Amino acid sequence: MTKQNKKSKSLYQIKVTLVGSKPPIWRRLIVKDNIRLDELHSVLQVAMGWFNYHLHQYRVGSSYIGIPDPDFDIDVTDERKVYLQDIISNPKDNFVYEYDFGDGWEHKIVLEKILSLDFSESPVVIKGKKACPPEDCGGIWGYSDFLDAIQDPKHEEHESMLEWVGGEFDPDEFDMNFINKKLNDLKL
Repeated sequence: MTKQNKKSKSLYQIKVTLVGSKPPIWRRLIVKDNIRLDELHSVLQVAMGWFNYHLHQYRVGSSYIGIPDPDFDIDVTDERKVYLQDIISNPKDNFVYEYDFGDGWEHKIVLEKILSLDFSESPVVIKGKKACPPEDCGGIWGYSDFLDAIQDPKHEEHESMLEWVGGEFDPDEFDMNFINKKLNDLKL
């Protein structure tokens, strides 16, 4: 699974869906097949709208890939030595990206297409739906409660939740141009 200095042969079109979100919160991205998983983590943070405040890992079958920590008794492959093409190589191949173990955000990542290298600059978001939930809102169930509170002016937590999130939150917002500008600024 760990190979050094792989040359990119193609681009991958992947779909990232926040598991349990209804309606689905998702992003479609183009990334190089030889992106390291630590770099993919940075891309996913920007694409989804997270702020990298929490731990993360990938689950591929029964294997875990992330940042090994001697304080945890779990076998974790170092994500800095694994490339995307090592774990998916055929359309419909998929794996899970977990972010914030307390809130338990799981993202299903599916390889949709393999594209020629000249298709697009990489990484780039080409489509998506819905805003990313705010950090630390309590996972998918907490997000549902949060939305109930901010959308109902009579809700007992309406004012405090709006204040907590900075005054406003539009769950339907998806700004592809903003995300792509931030992706372009990444130093991969």
